[in-house]
Amino acid sequence: MNETKPFTAAPAPVPDRTPAVRPAGPESAGRLRVAELLQRQGVLAVLLTVVIAASFVYPTFASLDNARGVTIQASFLAVVALGMTLVIITGGIDLSVGSVFALGGVLAAWASQYGFLAALLLPLVVCGGIGLLNGLLIARGNMAPFIVTLATLLGARGLLLALTDEGATTYLVPKDSAFGELGQGSVWGFGYPIVIALVLFGAGGLVLQRTSFGQTLFAVGGSSDAATLMGLPVARTKILVYTLSGLLAGLAGALNAARLSSGVTIVGVGMELDAISAVVIGGTLLVGGAGSISGTLWGVLLLAVIQNLINQIGSLNSSYQSVVSGGFLIVVVVAQRYLARSRRST
Repeated sequence: MNETKPFTAAPAPVPDRTPAVRPAGPESAGRLRVAELLQRQGVLAVLLTVVIAASFVYPTFASLDNARGVTIQASFLAVVALGMTLVIITGGIDLSVGSVFALGGVLAAWASQYGFLAALLLPLVVCGGIGLLNGLLIARGNMAPFIVTLATLLGARGLLLALTDEGATTYLVPKDSAFGELGQGSVWGFGYPIVIALVLFGAGGLVLQRTSFGQTLFAVGGSSDAATLMGLPVARTKILVYTLSGLLAGLAGALNAARLSSGVTIVGVGMELDAISAVVIGGTLLVGGAGSISGTLWGVLLLAVIQNLINQIGSLNSSYQSVVSGGFLIVVVVAQRYLARSRRST
């Protein structure tokens, strides 16, 4: 006896709602290249435009003496911003660099009575130790970089005040000393701090672009979890970049003390914000994973040129630099978000 099987209708086909992936055409590829170029070198175009325009408006701006003054003032911030660039590329932040910069200057001026090596090594050891502490607490203790470096900002400033009797004591660099020559000497008319800053930026660019350590920085900033799964030394990398940030801030403070022939206690206030501004204006993303050493250099020079132009105008005081720098920072952050959205859409 034959059994009749119940009739079942075949299920209706489910429409494929997966968006079609179209290969990027020449137009999309071109937009992507433009977005990347603007992110990396847009600040250089702005800097050149401002410099050319200022040279026509203010004849003294284009003089060699003015160029020396602008670059020598920018060199100290440049050294600090170099370390900040490495930290931000990994997705971190270092708010302690301003206080560490001032502490390094006081330590260098105090130690200069014991010779050149003491004046140079003491701030590097102490400030590098502060950076190492930041790195250990952030990488090993899983603490927020903002909180850790804010704490060391206060701690470094407190140590500075303790060493100087609440700022009442100013340590002087002995005249005609080798350490003083480090700040006062020059090569082809440009001071040693400028030469040192350029050498450091050249070395930093090579490390970031040509070494596995540099590529690890980008990987950690892009995704710390993914970098860990890839077997990269995430914790060690973070510890190293914060240590380098402290070392460079201490070195910049020592160079500034050699330049001023004293350990000034009131310097470095708000310097961390200037360094962050220069790095972000130079095209480094605050979220990490992208950035360049050359962009930071152009960002530092742009801020220095703005300050110099404010001095050229004469009717404006230095507080307007913060207003202009803040405006630049807002524009750059908005532009970065737009460029990132454009790159995702292509």
